[in-house]
Amino acid sequence: MTARRAVRAAKADQDQDVEAAAPRAVDEAKRALGERGAVWWTDGSPDLNRHMAKNTPYAHWYSEIGRCFSGGT
Repeated sequence: MTARRAVRAAKADQDQDVEAAAPRAVDEAKRALGERGAVWWTDGSPDLNRHMAKNTPYAHWYSEIGRCFSGGT
């Protein structure tokens, strides 16, 4: 979140040098957390990170979750 705040602050300050560097810091943090880059699991499961939930094997589960939050049954 520190890197994301730096992006916001750089945009607000109109500091182009900091604004150019801040997304790199966000990318580094995401890679360190395993959100980007090579998958960290070894069970052979596919990487579905860049897929919409409705287009994955989790589509039914996702549709049920949506009902829970929208007040449906």
